[in-house]
Amino acid sequence: MSQFLLQTAWLIPCYALIGAVLAIPWSPGLIRKTGPRPAGYINEIMTAIAFLHGVLALPATWNQPAQQVLIPWLNVAGLDLTIPVELSSLTIGATIVVTGLNLLAQIYAVGYMEMDWGWARFYSLLALFEAGMCGLVLCDSLFFAYFILEILTLGTYLLIGLWFCQPLVVTGARDAFLTKRVGDLLLLMGVLAIYPLAGTWDFSELAAWAKTANVDPTVATLLGLALLAGPMGKCAQFPLHLWLDEAMEGPMPGSILRNTVVVATGAWVLVKLQPVIALSPVAMSAAVIIGGVTAIGASLIAIAQIDIKRTLSYPVSAYMGLVFVAVGTGQTEGALLLVLTNAIAMAILVMAVGALVWMNVTQNVTQLGGLWSRRPITGICFIVGTLGLIAFPPLGGFWALLKIADGLWSTQPYLVGILLLVNALTAFNFTRVFGLIFGGKLQEMSVRSPECFWAITLPMVIELGFVFHLPLILQSCQLLPSWAELNKDVALMLIWSSIFGLSIGAVVYLGNVIQKPVQLPWKPLQDLFAYDFYTPQLYRITIVFVVALVSQMTAWFDRYIIDGVVNLVGIVTVFSGQSLKYNVSGQTQFYALTILLGVALLGLLVSWPLLSRLSLLIGQ
Repeated sequence: MSQFLLQTAWLIPCYALIGAVLAIPWSPGLIRKTGPRPAGYINEIMTAIAFLHGVLALPATWNQPAQQVLIPWLNVAGLDLTIPVELSSLTIGATIVVTGLNLLAQIYAVGYMEMDWGWARFYSLLALFEAGMCGLVLCDSLFFAYFILEILTLGTYLLIGLWFCQPLVVTGARDAFLTKRVGDLLLLMGVLAIYPLAGTWDFSELAAWAKTANVDPTVATLLGLALLAGPMGKCAQFPLHLWLDEAMEGPMPGSILRNTVVVATGAWVLVKLQPVIALSPVAMSAAVIIGGVTAIGASLIAIAQIDIKRTLSYPVSAYMGLVFVAVGTGQTEGALLLVLTNAIAMAILVMAVGALVWMNVTQNVTQLGGLWSRRPITGICFIVGTLGLIAFPPLGGFWALLKIADGLWSTQPYLVGILLLVNALTAFNFTRVFGLIFGGKLQEMSVRSPECFWAITLPMVIELGFVFHLPLILQSCQLLPSWAELNKDVALMLIWSSIFGLSIGAVVYLGNVIQKPVQLPWKPLQDLFAYDFYTPQLYRITIVFVVALVSQMTAWFDRYIIDGVVNLVGIVTVFSGQSLKYNVSGQTQFYALTILLGVALLGLLVSWPLLSRLSLLIGQ
């Protein structure tokens, strides 16, 4: 049975698409009596079927080599575009994570969007995300992976813009789409450039080709940077990072997927392309620099935010930056482990924050407080999510960061400092948020804030169990080292960095020693963090200014040069036509004379070179 389910695992993305198609009658309101809610229930059932299919097929992959299923699509003019599907423990496990988180997000949305009439559209877009991500992890082709990423970009635009009547939502959807398109365009260049070099788009064949490839260093560098650009946009890396923050204006159930597994699609493609990127030391160094700058910068920006959603978006960029550092140093296993632990822990944090947003009027953390007595379940989920994200043993984040730090310790120990700093800043940031929301006295905006009902609370509690049991699952899969194999020095440094961040945050925001609100001694530095290192302003005075200037110059050239020439021809034609009409008498001999003069003039022009030569001969 398990073997049959494994052979048919390529159907897992199709279940979500079936749910999206079945939801169509409720989308434009063709079925009005029942309301749009059945569309959501249908999609939940299809996602549950996809999740069960993956869970039942996973045992057939244990200790077995990866299997490949070929789906013919197009074979013409020597170009064979067959869809290769890889069935392995890694890919099937990834579909389980995607479908499991989507199922929890859909249950969460039942409560969060209870009064929203956009159910059918929202659940169909979640199904599109699920199908795209499952198809991406199963597909073993860069060519088809690119098109799936494009579909996910479109899905991001539509899902963020679900509430299209709100200006900030429209702006966030537009910026997310355009920012991702920048990276996608460069990625497309890399996709088209790699085929003549390698003769294939299959990830497995590209990895084998990269081992013996002899590519010009300049070509390898340009190719590596182009392939790096796509994941940069997907993972919200500097300078393509602002879209993730603006995307939080969309529905919070959608953010559960976007902040966990949607951003991880870029990391997945990056890991798959690591052998090709490794052909260029410049590209590998660029991945480390981009990831390091994003990780440190986003962590610093997060500690200065007062919007509860913004406090979540920047840590996502920071941890994806650590993934870039891991890939840039050749640690693909550590990168995938960090992607998994980040997704599981961040999901419960987004759920907890969404529950707070749903029950409170404001998203300003400085206007909340004292909610521990009223929201203990949400508070516990927030604490566990924080501990699961940072290096707090024995939860998952500790093992992922330890694996990366252990690999860096013997080769590039200075990069371990980035992990320690980001880990400490993340611990401090979430302790700060917890203290402002759950600590202190009740504020005016948090007096009436009871615990949410079951549809919102149940997914949080289930995810709480996943965070606790993730290390046991990883241990059963033999993905964690034994205590004897641990690098004790690195492990202690990570633990102490977590303790340091948690302790400083607790002293500042849970104690009464320091007066609130807390401000840095130098206000320009605080403004630098609070306003995202003035990146939007830098965009406006650089990229936006240049694009606007080029657009104005193009518009001027089009209006006064191109249109001017066309208008001049039209005016000359009208003027000549108006002038000639007075010379028309209607007599045949006049027309004949006009034709004769025209032919004579044409003959004179054609024979002019010959006449000029005759004049020279006569002159001699």
